[in-house]
Amino acid sequence: MVLRERPAASPRGTLLLVHGLGESGLCFEGLFEAPALADWHLLVPDLPGYGRSPWPPEPLGLAGHADHLAAWLESRGAPPVVVVGHSLGGVIALLLTERHPARVRALVDVDGNKSAADCTFSGQVAGQPLAEFRAGGFDRLRAAVHEAGRDDPAQRGYHVSLRLADPATFHRDSRELYDLSVGETLAARLAALPQPHRYVAGGPGGASPRSLELLRAAGVPFDVVAPSGHWPFIDQPAGFLAVLRAFLDRL
Repeated sequence: MVLRERPAASPRGTLLLVHGLGESGLCFEGLFEAPALADWHLLVPDLPGYGRSPWPPEPLGLAGHADHLAAWLESRGAPPVVVVGHSLGGVIALLLTERHPARVRALVDVDGNKSAADCTFSGQVAGQPLAEFRAGGFDRLRAAVHEAGRDDPAQRGYHVSLRLADPATFHRDSRELYDLSVGETLAARLAALPQPHRYVAGGPGGASPRSLELLRAAGVPFDVVAPSGHWPFIDQPAGFLAVLRAFLDRL
């Protein structure tokens, strides 16, 4: 995997920032440069099939992404990390924590899917055969994001990363993400983690009301950063950093 890394002189710990569906580590540029995180060692990979990382011969799938991250962290000799996962990255962070608990110190889930209402992009792709998606579906999705990016800096950046994404990886990840979201079990699974965890939603344009309802019912502590869309760390960086820093300071 291609990695952006920012060491700290005397780090309080390591933050692993995991991007979302079709995204890349570029989306975390603001966090990467934030003085508020200067005392944390930052690791920002592009997942296989996304950003500048090579396209795998076969898509890894969501559990495969989690296992790949765990093996990569082990190969680096990294201490247990605080995982900050956005959107699809929030679901991968959950799987990483469930499957490899020794690798994770704590988890921050940022607008990660919890119900079908969150499947803005994956829902458009899940019902398409891969051949159809390759033949035109991906182009249509990218064109729509490009148009939305005229007035939305987060989607403008998203379009840049989408142009680098492997269609097969995007397609498989979309289908698995949609299936998990429809099942509405992810909030309860997040609540069941023994590691410290918190959910951060963008509002009103981020996590759906149904997902917030599921989180509340499961007892997951969460914050809403507003006004924001799906990328609260881009739309409201100061508000997001205040929430993240408060969580980190409690560890």
